[in-house]
Amino acid sequence: MELNLASPKWNVERPFLTGRFHQETKIPNATSGPRPFSLESLSRGSENVIGSYPVSVQELLIIDDLLSALVGIEGRYISIKRVRGKEGRVIFQIDPSMDLALQELIQRLFPLCEAYVLVSWFVETKSHFGSGLVNHALAAAMRALLLDYQAMAAQLEHQFRLGRLSVQGLWFFCQPMMAALHALSIVIEKASSGNLFGSATLNLLQSQAKAMAGDTTVRALLEKMTQSASSPYLSILERWVYEGIIDDPHGEFFIAENKSLQKESLTIDYDAKYWQQRYSLKDDTPSFLRSAAGMILTTGKYLNVMRECGHNVQVPPSENSKLTSFGSDHHYLECVKIAYDFASCELLNLVKEKYGLIGKLRSMKRYFLLDQGDFLVHFMDIAMEELVKRPEDISVEKLQSLLDLALRSTAAAADPCHEELTCCVERVSLLRKLSTLKDLGSSFHAPPSKTALDIGDLPELVNINGIETFSLSYKVQWPLSLVISRKALTKYQLIFQLLFRCKHVERQLCVAWQVHQGFRSCNILGTTILRSSNLCRSMLKFINSLLHYLTFEVLEPNWHLMHDRLQTVKSIDEVIQLHDFFLQKCLKECLLLLPQLVKKVEKLKSICLQYAASIQLLVPSIYIPDVVDAADSYTFRLGKSKERRPSGRSRALKSAEENPIFSDSIMKFENDFNVELQSLRPILSSGSQTEPFLSRLVQCILGVGSDQ
Repeated sequence: MELNLASPKWNVERPFLTGRFHQETKIPNATSGPRPFSLESLSRGSENVIGSYPVSVQELLIIDDLLSALVGIEGRYISIKRVRGKEGRVIFQIDPSMDLALQELIQRLFPLCEAYVLVSWFVETKSHFGSGLVNHALAAAMRALLLDYQAMAAQLEHQFRLGRLSVQGLWFFCQPMMAALHALSIVIEKASSGNLFGSATLNLLQSQAKAMAGDTTVRALLEKMTQSASSPYLSILERWVYEGIIDDPHGEFFIAENKSLQKESLTIDYDAKYWQQRYSLKDDTPSFLRSAAGMILTTGKYLNVMRECGHNVQVPPSENSKLTSFGSDHHYLECVKIAYDFASCELLNLVKEKYGLIGKLRSMKRYFLLDQGDFLVHFMDIAMEELVKRPEDISVEKLQSLLDLALRSTAAAADPCHEELTCCVERVSLLRKLSTLKDLGSSFHAPPSKTALDIGDLPELVNINGIETFSLSYKVQWPLSLVISRKALTKYQLIFQLLFRCKHVERQLCVAWQVHQGFRSCNILGTTILRSSNLCRSMLKFINSLLHYLTFEVLEPNWHLMHDRLQTVKSIDEVIQLHDFFLQKCLKECLLLLPQLVKKVEKLKSICLQYAASIQLLVPSIYIPDVVDAADSYTFRLGKSKERRPSGRSRALKSAEENPIFSDSIMKFENDFNVELQSLRPILSSGSQTEPFLSRLVQCILGVGSDQ
């Protein structure tokens, strides 16, 4: 929390305590002639101007005034004028009646006097509470220098009282301080004009020190000022990299904290920016920390995660771990590197060991990527009646209870994470959901003139059911939500919905295939039943090839690649990066980021489902197994041969051949399936030139549809 306390009133009401008591005037232009001078102001306490005295007396009088001017006090013959519009700036003026040679010597000392006033002003103003810790420390260092300067002025006055000081001697003794205060005045002018504080002040000091490479004394002074000013800044840095706490009352640190972003958003918001924006780098990073800024940010973030978990951890202190100064040895960078390595290792071990990250990811693979699909088979058997309803009519509670029953009744019961699995029913199908997600890297959102897929042309059913919208969800706790965030979970759900619908199509085609198997004992050569059987086999071959490609050519290889790399990661950021890369690669190779291809695949699956539904509707109306089998069994028990009495299957076969609706439907499905399949192949072939993974899909579906 930034402090904004006021300076004591007496510091303003009694200006003679602060030095801000000079009159104000304008600096004349260099081309406007000599500056106006008031004789009244030069002859205070004197009836004559200084020029009326001999040169030797003038020198004594002006030295007395100079000693006062050195500490910002007017004399009898030297006046001080404030510069209007420039805080802290003053000009010194001298009686023009003075000897010209003396004037030349005296005016050489005026920049030192003006610099002293400017430095004094900076020390006073930047010691206020709102100026920031860096400016406080810099002002304190300048105040220490001013004490040395004032001691020098006192010594010069002592020499003057003893009669041992001349103007030339005064000029000689002021030389060391002149260069130092001039360099500081340049720093002050730049800092004041830009209203600099914090990192900006440190950068200014460093740049000015480098600019003074030719003057070792001044450079050493500026480096000392930089060390002093950076001390509180390094204290803030030390607490951040060793404890993960930002103790920055004036907002000077180069890391900003956004307290409005909470870790709970990771499991709720798809676009959660907690990990990226809870702590972020500002623009004004100190130049000496710029190379390690990312490492410093990450170190504190890791420590914060452990603190949020209740795992209080602090980097072990050592003799050389104090960040009290920085220099050419780069010791502070070594301290930051040690802190980063410790925090990274501790957090990674915490996430892996205590929270079982690898086990959670295996559990996600088991359920969302159907690594062990026995629970899904059982679930689809017992939940199909509910899944065929409209999404708004489905009872999610009933589906959840059926899912729990399926999990407890199968091998999934041995998984300690199975209780984290839940189910959900979306309001839109897979393709519509893909079109709403903006950052998947697909061309679903390309401009209408460039996209290969018109969203309005998606094969969306008017009345979708639970099969198209059913999905799984997973309860993820902090800090695993850093890896398995809402966005990552959504990507898992997209893959699951694709696999789930493929499994459903496969099941429906298997039922249709079983219907055709009832005619195996009949002579079906040249019949519509044979044509339908071949079409069913081609459809099964297509869907099985697609499932084989998705499972064994995409998901399994990519999973094992990620799993192997996770064994050698060094930080949680590497884990997040590997996991995100795995999901993105799977989405792409599963065709979910390629609208033109996923449209074709979904259209083929829709044709397969319509065909399977038609077979289950039309064929049982031609051939009713229970009645026919009972008749055949009765005939067999009577000892009558089938040649004398046609079997029920034969009659059903004959009825099918005479039914124009059945034959027309089979021909239409066959034509539609082959047309869509044939149009898919050239797209895959041309796409495989830029996307090599498509060549594997071409090999998987090669030969499908060639039976007709």
